[in-house]
Amino acid sequence: MKRHALSALLVLCAAAAAAAAASTTPPDTVTLGALRWDRTEVSIARFTRFVADTGTRTRAEAEGGGFEFAGGWTRRPGWTWRMPEGRPASDALPAVHLNFDEAAAFCRWAGGRLPTAAEWDSAAYTEQRESPPAPLQRGTTYPYPTGSSPEGANTSDNAGPDRWPTAAPTGATRVGVNGLFDMGANVWEWASDQRPGSDGPERRTMGGSWWYGASQMRTGVDAWKPARFYAVYIGFRCVYPADGPAPTR
Repeated sequence: MKRHALSALLVLCAAAAAAAAASTTPPDTVTLGALRWDRTEVSIARFTRFVADTGTRTRAEAEGGGFEFAGGWTRRPGWTWRMPEGRPASDALPAVHLNFDEAAAFCRWAGGRLPTAAEWDSAAYTEQRESPPAPLQRGTTYPYPTGSSPEGANTSDNAGPDRWPTAAPTGATRVGVNGLFDMGANVWEWASDQRPGSDGPERRTMGGSWWYGASQMRTGVDAWKPARFYAVYIGFRCVYPADGPAPTR
């Protein structure tokens, strides 16, 4: 077997092993009021289990690949949730190239739903824990999901060398308000709010992404995308009833 083929096989075997391990680990959640929140964005490993259980084939897979912005929205052959940039990827990366319905279907399968924009804003910006670690303070609403500044988030205008030129693994950036990761930047997150659009119904997306600067992380950013759209910059996380059983998958 040629060396490059062997290397690719080893990468795929490692990814399969990571996915198998993740499938037996319950998702980490944070309880805020009436909701439990995924502490991180849904990873490739978790979405792998959903696909194995349901047989889902996403639109990006069926239609020849997801989109990247390159002087306009450009389809990239082979870019799917399995390989966000068309090559084997860590199963810890956020699952992207998923439209709104695909993200919502995952959350239903996991026992939850996508949050509303108001729920997302409350969790992202207003510290609600009884005894948060300093410098966060209970009851304070911050301008960024990381607190008073965007430091530690995965944006395009990080000071110094860019540790993550594209998406960071889930849970790898600095933890923010309410103990949540990547509510600001890394990848946009689908919310359930809907409005009519010129290309069909649109859904709200929250928090900005690694492609943007920190300004897209701030409170009040009003970003919408066609519900049927999918791209390398858009992922999601789920919420679950706090008075129900904790999610197990």
